[in-house]
Amino acid sequence: MIEFVIGSSLAASAGLNAWMPLLLLGLADRLIPAVQLPAGWSWLSGDAALWIIGVLLVLEIVADKIPALDSLNDIVQSLLRPASGGIAFGAGASARTVAVEDPSAFFSDSAWVLIAVGIGIALAVHVVKAVGRLAANSVTGGLAAPALSAAEDAASFLLAVAAIVVPVLAVVLLIGLVVAAATTVRRRRARRGTAPGASPAAS
Repeated sequence: MIEFVIGSSLAASAGLNAWMPLLLLGLADRLIPAVQLPAGWSWLSGDAALWIIGVLLVLEIVADKIPALDSLNDIVQSLLRPASGGIAFGAGASARTVAVEDPSAFFSDSAWVLIAVGIGIALAVHVVKAVGRLAANSVTGGLAAPALSAAEDAASFLLAVAAIVVPVLAVVLLIGLVVAAATTVRRRRARRGTAPGASPAAS
């Protein structure tokens, strides 16, 4: 179902950057006639919400690019990103968008289910991101943090925009994100297996 793809993409985007999908949803509701958030989520496009989310987005973008501070930021975001993912999934999956003119009644009437699913997706993406960042920082002494953070911000932006405007592209990006996550986990396990002192596998 296209609404699930939209919600999943927005939640995954939140797992990379808590505030990116919320800001883009609010701006889309405000500026794109084809996008309309349901009444329960329309506060995202209010002046106060857009300013607050915008400031928090800038703070996260900056903090995530500073070695050592980026790991602390990931700890703080362990609560914020899943919460944002729940909001993003709930708002996006029940909204009228460029690709969805009439969201299904199930998504409109099951807000808490949507929020729970969004929390789970965002948390999973956040955990993989945080683990991958720790591994990269340990290998590069933190020098890789700015480049990795920029790539994650770009992925978060593209996922959110695609979800709102071109959900088919969002599917492709989601698949790419899953592949990248699986690769990160596999490489981390391989490093643990070859680390000094690790017991060799039985033949």
